[in-house]
Amino acid sequence: MTTHMTSANETGKHIPVLLDEVLQALKPAPGEVFVDGTFGNGGYSRAILDAADCRVFGIDRDPDAITRSSAMTAYGDRFTMVSGCFGDMAELIPAAGEAQVDGVVLDIGVSSFQLDEADRGFSFQSDGPLDMRMSKAGESAADVVNTYAEENIANILYELGEETRSRRIANAIVSARDEKPFTTTLQLARLVESVLGRPRIKKGKKQTHPATKTFQALRIFVNDELGELRRGLAGAAKILRPGGRLVVVSFHSLEDRIVKTFMVRESGNEPTGSRHMPHQAVVQKEYAFHLPKKGAVKPSKEEEARNPRARSSRLRLAVRTDAPWDGAEGGQHA
Repeated sequence: MTTHMTSANETGKHIPVLLDEVLQALKPAPGEVFVDGTFGNGGYSRAILDAADCRVFGIDRDPDAITRSSAMTAYGDRFTMVSGCFGDMAELIPAAGEAQVDGVVLDIGVSSFQLDEADRGFSFQSDGPLDMRMSKAGESAADVVNTYAEENIANILYELGEETRSRRIANAIVSARDEKPFTTTLQLARLVESVLGRPRIKKGKKQTHPATKTFQALRIFVNDELGELRRGLAGAAKILRPGGRLVVVSFHSLEDRIVKTFMVRESGNEPTGSRHMPHQAVVQKEYAFHLPKKGAVKPSKEEEARNPRARSSRLRLAVRTDAPWDGAEGGQHA
């Protein structure tokens, strides 16, 4: 799940969401090593490197992000770009020369650059090929809507987009593709709009396009974003040294739920059951993380006003203990 929901200042430079809060959570110090698992435009990487005389490994699967990383040459050997998926960090970072690190930051979702470039097919704000592949390889969104069974499409839209009218949309997609396969973003967006109609405009509230959930679901599915997130969390647990900080910024309830569940479970903060239940012996466990703060950090009103994309963002922090980690995707206490 690559993401960098950023805003642009007067110079056009992109500023990552919750940047100050990310730095406060990571607390970069001289000599430390960090992983920016979703490099994007390098906003977090730059900020970390500017905050202390430390090192950063950037990871991204998007070839365009790899190209943009050439702008990091000013940091010399303090920055290393790694091509790949952040879910594979437990293999990628040791292969790049570092067995353990002091911090990992993940910014989950789709980047502003990907949204803003019509030819990537992530957005219906302007017409482009129905692609949505972060790595520019593998199955595209067009492949899914043009070849998958109606039931499968409906399940994708419902489970990953939380689209309650998924069956109506899937039925319309299958009927339409028999006459003309889907090739562009606007073609699909207009089909969804024809099925759902435009919502009534409520005074003072931004109107959400009816195709928003459909596009989100297809993007998450094509890039296996939720699976990537689960693998990334487990990978971070494996390479973080004791005291290492795991910082995750998410933008959607599906992603935040995965992060919250992982951190709560792996810190031993799950509910223990009713006090009215019969007493059971408590099994002492060593947990991989502890939580300095319960709950999520949200953007300030000022940041929300400056960057509307920040409004749904949530930051969660967990700190690695010295407990062993078995490397399982679901965690040792699943």
